[in-house]
Amino acid sequence: MKLVKHLANLGYGSRKEVTAMIRNGRFTDAAGNEIDEDSDVAHGELRFDGEKLDPDASAVIMLNKPLGVTCSTKDPGRIVYDILPMRWRFRKPPISPIGRLDRDTSGLLLFTADGGFLHRVISPKSNVPKIYEVTLARPLEGHEGALFASGTLMLESETKPLLPAEMIVTGEKSARLTLHEGRYHQVRRMFAATGNHVDALHRAAIGTLTLGDLPEGEWRELSAEEIGRVILP
Repeated sequence: MKLVKHLANLGYGSRKEVTAMIRNGRFTDAAGNEIDEDSDVAHGELRFDGEKLDPDASAVIMLNKPLGVTCSTKDPGRIVYDILPMRWRFRKPPISPIGRLDRDTSGLLLFTADGGFLHRVISPKSNVPKIYEVTLARPLEGHEGALFASGTLMLESETKPLLPAEMIVTGEKSARLTLHEGRYHQVRRMFAATGNHVDALHRAAIGTLTLGDLPEGEWRELSAEEIGRVILP
């Protein structure tokens, strides 16, 4: 029954429902041969209604998050899980976002069910850079880059200064900001501390991983090489 449990944990249904689907021929091997509940078939060789199975628990998923969706299941309105396959909400262990992007931030968002990998990415000790493209309400004044790089900037209501961050000016009202931590609304609060306001925010990269040509609102599984680009040696 290992196979039945595996498929149920992927969200295809309860164990009873999965067993019924196996007996009805909906799950097969890659060649289209029917299987039974005791079959020993590798994940990559299984098919559901002729299609490859959803990624397994070790997978890392990349989503090009659009504006207007949140990462919390408790928020009203549209959430990122509405973009992913519905059955993923029933996976065990659950698939979770690695860090979060707020409703008004677009760009690269990762998901995994691998808790160890998730914590390695979000831990400040890992020093994983996250790169953001920022559009501001007012022109930059010229002092922001030095302030962000100083390691002395203290955000309102916090008691620990931010880690140094790198800023590259890309326009009169735009910049590329590289962070090495992930505090609540950090980019917005950093610019608020300089008297400015973030009009648009897009996460362009994590580590050296970028979205590439992944369309907005679409997702795909990362290769082992791409996963290696998230946490640098």
